[in-house]
Formats: sequence, structure tokens, C-alpha cells
Amino acid sequence: MVRWVEVSPDIAGQRIDNFLLAQLKGVPRSLVYRLLRRGEVRVNKGRARPSQRLEAGDQVRLPPLRLPAQGESIAPSTQLRERLDEALLYEDERLLVLNKPAGLAVHGGSGINLGVIETLRAMRPGAELELVHRLDRDTSGCLLISKRRSALRRLHAQLRDGEVDKRYLALLCGPFSRPEIEVAVALRTNRVRGGERVVRVDPEEGKPSRTWFRVRRRLGPFTLVEAELDTGRTHQIRVHAAHLGAAVAGDPKYGDPADNERLKAFGLKRLFLHAAALSFRSQEDGPLVHVTAPLPERLEAVLSRLEEESWT
Repeated sequence: MVRWVEVSPDIAGQRIDNFLLAQLKGVPRSLVYRLLRRGEVRVNKGRARPSQRLEAGDQVRLPPLRLPAQGESIAPSTQLRERLDEALLYEDERLLVLNKPAGLAVHGGSGINLGVIETLRAMRPGAELELVHRLDRDTSGCLLISKRRSALRRLHAQLRDGEVDKRYLALLCGPFSRPEIEVAVALRTNRVRGGERVVRVDPEEGKPSRTWFRVRRRLGPFTLVEAELDTGRTHQIRVHAAHLGAAVAGDPKYGDPADNERLKAFGLKRLFLHAAALSFRSQEDGPLVHVTAPLPERLEAVLSRLEEESWT
């Protein structure tokens, strides 16, 4: 049956898509966005966009859906639980930070039964665990997860106000003539057949996006950079790097197939993008928390092999 849910003050400020993912646990993310596109989700009887933020007292219409019955959910394997236990970088009473492994989705859906958040909820039943932000499946590194609704609201406010510092390490397929390059081009997300997301530079209809690339190491025709985000658009680093003509190494969507094939000889079998550092405040007036995630050994090995190469 159709349900109407009133937004409580502790959820105010949350995006409608995140609200739905929390309310409709077990429903694939792709279905949540399909419901929004079709107008089946309403806020105060009006259509809702995925980016719309809720206010206390809003009435949200949830369409009739068949949710998984108790016992239907797939239990995470012991190996997956151990991987996430070992990946814990930081934890306090409000939040935790994981060093997400590459190849592991942050949430289920689109053919993926279990992601990071579903596994953590199975490991910690009863906890109010929510993703504060997201990483692409093939990106490794710092992933911030709240343990309380109040913490989620504060962290989202910090993200909106640019108070969360996110730094990534990326290997780019191309040389840099300057030690630092700023890219400020608008991005627009399109959905192609099958629901796959593709992001394009679109100065007219895209959303403002800004990334700083700073050279960390020059390796012949390749460059290791630190990428700092001023905004957090989908695939932002990958699309901005490709816009420069220096795509992220191993990127199957925006990269050069010839470069990716060439790098296989150096041991690169994944996207070379790693969320290396994250800074935020766990409490509103508390000290700045700085968390770092070491570059995975396999990516370090790729850099070592590139350094040993005699480039001409």
C-alpha cells in the first residue's frame, strides 16, 4: 500500500534519494531512481528530484513495493566481513571511516547483492549506519559512514559548505607541464541504456565542478597526481582528467584503451584512483579529524615498475 512518511527534525536537510534508500532497505538503488523519475515518489504532493533536500514536517509519499521478507537477504561471507574489519581506519561514537577495497561497491543494486553498507549493517545489527558519501566501485580508499542520524546531518552540512577535505591519488595517462592545474568545467550526468551513468562536460546544462590536480611524481608519459575536490560530482576526477587529455589510468569508461592495455604490462589491472585522505569534524565544535589510507600494495608496485622503466 501507499505510505506517507513525515520527515522528522533529525532528518531535515537530507537528500530525498538518501532518505528513500534508508526507508526502502533492500530495494535496488536503480529502482529508487526509477521511482523518482516516474514521479511515484512525492513530497507534499509534488514531484521530487533526487537532489531535493527535505525539511522537517515534509510529507513523503512512498509507492507500494514488495520489500524482501525477513530471511530473504543474503548474508555476507566470513571473508567479506573480515575484509571490512581489517579495513577500519577510524571510529568514534558518531561515525567510522573504512579503507574501501577496489572492486567492492558501496551499496547493493544493479546486479550487486551486497555492498559495503549492507555488509556493515549485517555485522552491526540495530546500528543506524548510513553512507555519508560514495566512491565508485573501482575506487579504493577513505569512505565515511555515519552511525547516527544527527551525525549524518552534520556531515552532509559540512560537505555542502566545503568543510570536508577530500584528497585522491591518481595515475594519469599524460604529462603535466605545470606543477598544479585547476579544472573548472560543468558536468552533466546522462543515463544510457541499461541505467549506466555517463558524465559529460556540459557548460550550458551541467553542474559547476572544480578539481585541482597537483603533480606528485613524473613517470615518463604518465603522471602521479594528488586530486583535490571542491565539489563532489559523479565521476568528477575521471571526467576532468579526461578533459585535460590525461585520463585516469585503467579507466574503461573515459580512458584510452591503448594506454590501459599498455599499463597491463606494468601490472595495472584496475582503475588507478585512490581516496587517500579525508578531513572533517566529528563534532560541530570538535577538533579536525584527519584520516589517511595508504596506497594499496598493487598500485605501489605499478609505480615502482614505471620508475624502473627507461623512458625515451
